[in-house]
Amino acid sequence: VQLQASGGGLVQAGGSLRLSCAASGRTFSLGASGWFRQAPGKDREFVGGIMWSGGRTYYADSVKGRFTISRDIAKNTMYLEMNGLKPEDTAVYYCAADRSRGVSQFTSYYAYWGQGTLVTVSS
Repeated sequence: VQLQASGGGLVQAGGSLRLSCAASGRTFSLGASGWFRQAPGKDREFVGGIMWSGGRTYYADSVKGRFTISRDIAKNTMYLEMNGLKPEDTAVYYCAADRSRGVSQFTSYYAYWGQGTLVTVSS
């Protein structure tokens, strides 16, 4: 499975962005996907995740109510809709996926990773 993340960019505080993560390869075997982010000098942290079957979503407290994760099964694509962006949301955002049928907040859980896309929020 290969993942391609896109959609990052520069946005002012309070603005919005939508990230995409397109999966290719043996996508029928995917169970769950997640979004993570890594700010300079910090560890990679869980943003949220989604179950491919059923679409149940999970979010970190820091983004709950502002970010929304969705997926389009026909397009094998996962999305991260980010609203009310804050300077502290500035980071490289990564998508991840695994065949396991559960969302985890731990990076070691996921077998497949995208290359990351930079989101910069100016104050």
